[in-house]
Amino acid sequence: MSLDVSPALLEQAERGEVDEAAFVDCVRTSLPYAWEMISNLVARLQVDGGEFADNTTPPPSEQARGQLLRALASDAIRGSLERHFGVRLAFQNCHRVAVFPLDPTVDERLDRFRSIRGQLLNQSPELRDC
Repeated sequence: MSLDVSPALLEQAERGEVDEAAFVDCVRTSLPYAWEMISNLVARLQVDGGEFADNTTPPPSEQARGQLLRALASDAIRGSLERHFGVRLAFQNCHRVAVFPLDPTVDERLDRFRSIRGQLLNQSPELRDC
């Protein structure tokens, strides 16, 4: 799953400094499923509050799953999304995405989510091939 990079954005990269807002827009248009999921989780966190908001529904297709993997496996994409939305992202399995506020009071909960134990407890036979 590759980003659909415009010639103008590619020229920026070739010259050196890249406008992060333009990069984020490239991610938004290239990975719409991932963008929508993260946007919805951020909105839910803002409305509902709490320590985090997460998704537990598997993606509807392999293409959607690929978008999530692309967005969250790339340090550049993930970091830009975190800065854009003002959250910390966490990821388990092929679909469980969570957004955490930047508030340090939720650090312990974030650490539990990212832990080996958290990963193991999030396994299920239905998700073995995801």
